[in-house]
Amino acid sequence: MRRSPRPTVRRRFSPPKPAVPAVLVLAALLVTSCAGGEDKESAPAANPSSSAPHGYVEGAKEAAEQQSRLLLSDPGTGDTRVLDLITGKEHKVPRVAGGAELTTDGRFGYFHTSRSTQVLDSGSWMVDHGDHVHYYRAAIREVGKLPGGTGSQVRSDIAVTALTGEDGRVRLYRRAGLEDGKIPSPRTLPGTYAGAVVPYEEHLLAFSEEDGKTKPVVLDRKGKRVASLDEKCEEPRGDAVTRRGVVLGCADGALLVDESDGTFTAERIPYDEDVPEKERATEFRHRSGSDTLTALAGDSAVRVLDVTKREWTRVDTGPVVAANTAGEGSPLLALRDDGTLRGYDIGTGKEVAKTKPLLTGGQKKGAVGDGEDGDGGPVIEVDRSRAYVNDPAGKRVHEIDYNDDLRIARSFDVGIAPGLMVETGR
Repeated sequence: MRRSPRPTVRRRFSPPKPAVPAVLVLAALLVTSCAGGEDKESAPAANPSSSAPHGYVEGAKEAAEQQSRLLLSDPGTGDTRVLDLITGKEHKVPRVAGGAELTTDGRFGYFHTSRSTQVLDSGSWMVDHGDHVHYYRAAIREVGKLPGGTGSQVRSDIAVTALTGEDGRVRLYRRAGLEDGKIPSPRTLPGTYAGAVVPYEEHLLAFSEEDGKTKPVVLDRKGKRVASLDEKCEEPRGDAVTRRGVVLGCADGALLVDESDGTFTAERIPYDEDVPEKERATEFRHRSGSDTLTALAGDSAVRVLDVTKREWTRVDTGPVVAANTAGEGSPLLALRDDGTLRGYDIGTGKEVAKTKPLLTGGQKKGAVGDGEDGDGGPVIEVDRSRAYVNDPAGKRVHEIDYNDDLRIARSFDVGIAPGLMVETGR
């Protein structure tokens, strides 16, 4: 893919070439293995033959379209459900007692409790090969528990899952082990790091505290530093993986870290104005695969980052509790504290659509994974054609067609107060 020219000065560092990485081994397996599977528990399949179709994944069924599912949990009772958005069927799964946060890497749900992080395989995911995508569905199953509870952060790529504890220690898990339904033995990295450690391009991106400054560093999968990026990032919070690199939130804006031909670069995308601490972007929300990110800017505005243009935009929305966007010309979606979902033209800031109230009773800000409240709260999940808004008090989830004036396409009564919600299969 040809990359667009970059208007800012970049510092370049070339780490030594690693040995054959696990990510390439896994990619090779995805390309060369074959045969089909059922969307239910079954005995292990026989070894696939060399004539099997491209994209085969043992135990999974490949589909022609995205196999979206919602993971829903009531933080108060621990009752947890998986809502299949293709069939409309609701699946009961084991309770998650004390779940305060819920995050996902597109397949697995990570329920953060005070003592551990419980892992649930949603049974839906996609594999992006760049020029084409494979969609899969399989059985929903409980995987096990990772050490480290509330305050731990989980980030993944197709080869490894990195769990960064509240103490800054990092454990790496082979993703293939999680896919087999087991918690594999971890590799514990030396040292401690600030913020989440993010697997990216067969390496790990981390923040190191040195001489009173916080700088991004590049590690190999054993934790050895292979590059230091001179651009500093004070008070790092928030990250997002896009097609143009990894965006890391900083006190004065963001850093975009990218890799090309074994060389990592760090590029600053500063705010275009002085931003008070309470209005900084500290948690990014976006559609998977999109280069347009959103973040709440205090209580009455949303900040939008166009990674392609390296441009921040502030949209005054009024009192807002959640935001997201599909990017690529789609509206900014802002959920107001009166329960209405509103669409805004990002370029002009003009409101272009509005729904009736979607939320029952009084509402509060409650972003997924914010770690500040054990009751959860409403969020907006976005995929290529629909958005989903959870109504905890009303025990329902609304499906929104954001390309049709925010039309309510479906509403699901889920029987629990879904204060925690993430979407998988994308």
